[in-house]
Amino acid sequence: MHTVVERELELKLVLSPERSIPVPARLTYRTNDPYAVHITFHIGSQTPVNWTFARELLVEGVFRACGHGDVRIWPTKVGGRGLVLMALSSPDGDALLEAPSAQVSAWLERTLRVVPPGSETEQLGIDDGLAELLAPATGRADELWLSDPWPSDESRPEEGA
Repeated sequence: MHTVVERELELKLVLSPERSIPVPARLTYRTNDPYAVHITFHIGSQTPVNWTFARELLVEGVFRACGHGDVRIWPTKVGGRGLVLMALSSPDGDALLEAPSAQVSAWLERTLRVVPPGSETEQLGIDDGLAELLAPATGRADELWLSDPWPSDESRPEEGA
């Protein structure tokens, strides 16, 4: 069974230092994808905008500037309020978003309780899958494994013999 941790919140799309617009968003974490966080932005169109990036990046970005390229995250304070800024870049454009750090941190804490850092691979079941794959076969499967499914020409009976 997989667990989903979600949080609806309102981000602000920063248009200029003096102007921003609210953007409803949903943070989602799934234990069957334990390394990633998903953010869905509801921007008023029929299709929401989805971003996926490393949970570790968001965890670090709450405390210090991190990331490069498409996703950069850093903490700041504005008017005494703690914020997490996310700069997102894509071929379709760039966006700077503000998120309330208390809400993001509380949501991240819930994800870290569900899947503590360093235990992500356990959620993927890689060890169990490898053990099953490498386990010795039992019964009739051994006979099939040991038989040659493509006998060489040398093993065919000659015609007319």
